[in-house]
Amino acid sequence: MKKSINTALLYRRIVLLIYDVLSVTVSVVLALMIRHDFSYTSIDETFLESVYSFLPVTTVITLLVFMLFRLYNSLWAFASVSELQNIVMACGVTTVLNGIGLALFQKPVPRSFPFLFFFLLVGLTFASRFSYRFFRNLKQMEKLKEIGANIMIIGAGEAANMIIKEIKASRYTHMRIRCIIDDDPNKQGRYIQGIKVVGGREKIKEAVDSYDIDEIFIAMPSVSRSVISEFIDICKDTECKIRTLPGMYQLVNGEVNVSQLKEVDVEDLLGRDPIVVDLESILGYVKGRCVLVTGGGGSIGSELCRQIAAHKPSRLIVVDIYENNAYDIQQELKQKYPELELVVLIASVRNTYRMNRIFEIYQPELVYHAAAHKHVPLMEDSPNEAIKNNVMGTWKTAMAAANNGVKKFVLISTDKAVNPTNIMGASKRICEMIIQTFNKHYDTEFVAVRFGNVLGSNGSVIPLFKRQIAAGGPVTVTHPDIIRYFMTIPEAVSLVLQAGAYAKGGEIFILDMGKPVRILDLAKNLIRLSGFKVDEDIKIEFTGLRPGEKLYEELLMDEEGLQDTANSLIYIGRPIEIDEEQFFMQLKKIEDASRNEEEDIRRLIKDIVPTYCIKQDDERKVDYGN
Repeated sequence: MKKSINTALLYRRIVLLIYDVLSVTVSVVLALMIRHDFSYTSIDETFLESVYSFLPVTTVITLLVFMLFRLYNSLWAFASVSELQNIVMACGVTTVLNGIGLALFQKPVPRSFPFLFFFLLVGLTFASRFSYRFFRNLKQMEKLKEIGANIMIIGAGEAANMIIKEIKASRYTHMRIRCIIDDDPNKQGRYIQGIKVVGGREKIKEAVDSYDIDEIFIAMPSVSRSVISEFIDICKDTECKIRTLPGMYQLVNGEVNVSQLKEVDVEDLLGRDPIVVDLESILGYVKGRCVLVTGGGGSIGSELCRQIAAHKPSRLIVVDIYENNAYDIQQELKQKYPELELVVLIASVRNTYRMNRIFEIYQPELVYHAAAHKHVPLMEDSPNEAIKNNVMGTWKTAMAAANNGVKKFVLISTDKAVNPTNIMGASKRICEMIIQTFNKHYDTEFVAVRFGNVLGSNGSVIPLFKRQIAAGGPVTVTHPDIIRYFMTIPEAVSLVLQAGAYAKGGEIFILDMGKPVRILDLAKNLIRLSGFKVDEDIKIEFTGLRPGEKLYEELLMDEEGLQDTANSLIYIGRPIEIDEEQFFMQLKKIEDASRNEEEDIRRLIKDIVPTYCIKQDDERKVDYGN
């Protein structure tokens, strides 16, 4: 292989040497002909004798100077301004040395001869060195016609301009920008780097057909999520693959490029702008305080750690049972916040002595309890583990917090705790009851935060759908009518942090999450936005409700009522009256039952959570056909 490469390089250098010899001869003769109005016969015999007799010397000088300037060593496929400068300098030195030689050997030539010789030699040398790149680009363009994707850009702004520039300059991006869409009438009909703005959103489908578009880039980083959602709704019917530019900060930092384009996420389809929380004012109570996060390596826990770390706590303690997650967030925070006093501990919230020791040693002032088993079907198969980890873990962590003077304790709860049909939801409802009960007897302000499904979290349906689409399908949906409330991880964490600021004790904070979303619609949209046809390229299969799963989730129990907060999107559920003596007796029973691996623990849970509906497996086996 190496030998063949060396042979090819040697061959190219020999060809260039021969070409340069001919170039010198042509430059000499043409210089004289230009001086004499392109008439060879009118050239003075003295001039011809001078240049022809000195031609061998001129040729040798040229080749030696070209070697000195490495004109036979450069990779001309990647030639740029620096190579052009070398050509000009080499030809200039050659011209000067040639002129000195002619003068020393008294070879008369016209006064314009050196200048004409220089420009001709530069032109011929440039043509030989840059022609390879020119023909290579032509070859690539032909290749692009066969394999390259036709691109439409939505948004005729600076982001689109920078993306077009990069795609045109790249040798590796097999893309052709065919047209631009923009709603601004002042931009329509105009051009950006030769690409026409063909019209507004009403022209999208027509342009996709006319220009044979394969992919659509939405390059509007400064517009709201709702506007982008409107464009996506139009684009998803075109069966084109869709990508979006993440955000306005890419423009500010000069980071807009093709690599910043991302696949359309389902969060772009939620049809609402993300919840915006004034974290600067809310997190004022975090600064200078010792904060502990359980489950700190998980989806919600790790995002909590990131946002808390950014607001300068005196110390951040990350507790997690899973060492890989704990290690990942530790390395991320150490790199991003080297001044942060960070403590990462491997511990189980089920271990009473371990949790007490952590609280005694580090004396945290704020606690965010995110540690829990959250996968519904898995907990249905292992109900005792859900009780041990979720209920007992919360009980023991809350007790450690209360006994060690923690100021605020925030429990991460779920909408599945409302009228639960599964062990996971029932266990989280018991956790809420523990928090509300503890708040009555300790100085610590205990509060719970309840929200729906989190996009991108561990176990979320979206990553599953993406893996299934990448594998060629089928995409599995449990039921055609199943609906869920969705929010993003930053939204969920913002809510948790805001609850910590609002908390006075005993509240269950609930986010107004907008309209619920049909999972079937999410699956169809994700297939379309990935550039495939539903039920043709990628099929959808219905698998039936999983153990403990219900068609819809609720955010608020009927008996809780609603109370407004300063944030119009956040409400508070009023505490429910609980027979505390009986409650703690029941807790003790399910603790013993879970430790003894009793099979009828669901019955005991039903005694604590009357709204818990125990579904039998045969109730969930339904044939939905095709």
